Amino acid sequence: MRYQRLSRRWVLGGAGASLTLPFLESLPQAGAQSAALKRLVVFYVPNGIHMASWTPATEGPDYALTPILAPLANVRNKVLVVSGLANEPAIPDGPGDHASGTGAFITCAHPNKSETEIVSGISIDQVVAKEIGGSTLFPSLQLGVDAGTSAGGCDSGYSCAYARNISWADPSTPLPKLTNPGTVYDRLFAGLDPTVSAADKVRRSLYQTSLLDYVKGDIETLSPKLGQRDRGKLDEYVTGIRELETRLGGAGLISCDPIARPASDYDFVTHVQLMTDLTVVALQCNLTRVVTFMLGNAATGRSYDFLGVTGGHHELSHHQDNPANLAALETIGTWEVQQLAALLEKMDAVDEGGSSVLDNSAVFFSSEIEDGNSHSHRNMPIVVAGGLGGALDTGRHVAYKNQEPVANLLVSLAAGLDVDAAGFGDSTGPLSGLT
Repeated sequence: MRYQRLSRRWVLGGAGASLTLPFLESLPQAGAQSAALKRLVVFYVPNGIHMASWTPATEGPDYALTPILAPLANVRNKVLVVSGLANEPAIPDGPGDHASGTGAFITCAHPNKSETEIVSGISIDQVVAKEIGGSTLFPSLQLGVDAGTSAGGCDSGYSCAYARNISWADPSTPLPKLTNPGTVYDRLFAGLDPTVSAADKVRRSLYQTSLLDYVKGDIETLSPKLGQRDRGKLDEYVTGIRELETRLGGAGLISCDPIARPASDYDFVTHVQLMTDLTVVALQCNLTRVVTFMLGNAATGRSYDFLGVTGGHHELSHHQDNPANLAALETIGTWEVQQLAALLEKMDAVDEGGSSVLDNSAVFFSSEIEDGNSHSHRNMPIVVAGGLGGALDTGRHVAYKNQEPVANLLVSLAAGLDVDAAGFGDSTGPLSGLT
């Protein structure tokens, strides 16, 4: 049966709310689904990595997963472990490696050491968003778990703007991140649409109606027009949105006024999980194609007592080769990679007609420094996941010998997204060996 009048642009909508559909095989005839949607996700972790427990001993496809990388086993064939790259613009003017390293994390530009005169560079996510972000409701999303303003000093004379942001619209404009899951949900699915009437806002608040209830009629109209497999997909998608609303404890009670949004309390583990869930939903719904996520601000002193680790992360990262500190850092690093693996597996579970969201994405994972004790900005710990629609040859450990710039890797990822980023940061050109 052919459904020539159905389109990938079909949007479920009502009462000012809208949901964009996932990929459905019954909607190919309009031609909008023919090209895979490519995405970029940047995943930042603070305080470096215990490199002895991170770096594989051998190169190529037959490398053994190290203790910290072990959580990637289920998506190993869709992951590149990259060694030997340097982010030399991150080297600070005197002390301040954490803030300077974070300010240069994906700008690959040297941050100006000041608490008031803020200068870094445009970040690669914004270079990409300027080219591909116009086709989505949100050109990019900046997410994280640690709040904090960009004002004041955070590290040896460096502004908090460097330590608490990784996304930069231009050299003087850091883009602040959203850290409350309910707020993120409201932005994604309410859109803060100014055309929604005051009556609709009040009605939604009074009756505590889920977003899905507002589009119920459209779902019931669309479902009979789909093939059996797509009906199952639509049901799964709707169930996922409903479960996410439930887990957010009523975050589906959407208001266009963020002040009226009730506060929510989550433990750290749940907070991270919700943010990765929201990332995947945003990508799946094509609400955005560019996401950055910070699993903590630079030099965070967070305690990981839920892992049986005592002491703050930053203090532990100055390990001085103490075996107890190194064991604690291995535990923390392994947990961080578990969060990456959870995100990748969720992305890989979203089918887009023979490929997954992960297959059509690039996920860049790294930290602001190599090791917390040395504060080095060379031999950076990097994982690149996803296939970018076939642009990346994954399932390998690739080790570079000449401390090529991290910027070269980011330029190559941008090229895989059909974005020309020539001249970005300290790039000397695309990085070889990725395809």
